[in-house]
Amino acid sequence: MESGLPLLGAAIGAGMFALGAGFGIGKIGSSAMEAIARQPEAAGKIQGAALVMAGLVEGAALFSFLIQILIWTK
Repeated sequence: MESGLPLLGAAIGAGMFALGAGFGIGKIGSSAMEAIARQPEAAGKIQGAALVMAGLVEGAALFSFLIQILIWTK
């Protein structure tokens, strides 16, 4: 007997990680813009750090997406 609970769990997990990644990237972007507005001379450093952080958040979201696909196809 097969139930749909793993699919439901995968869907909920994928949705939560997508929301978390969206909030994380939004927070990184808004904080970077505030920091650049306060210190325009450090814009290059802030922009580089923000891009690295956004990449890390996207990597975590991609990893969770792959895990959700593995659960879904199991």
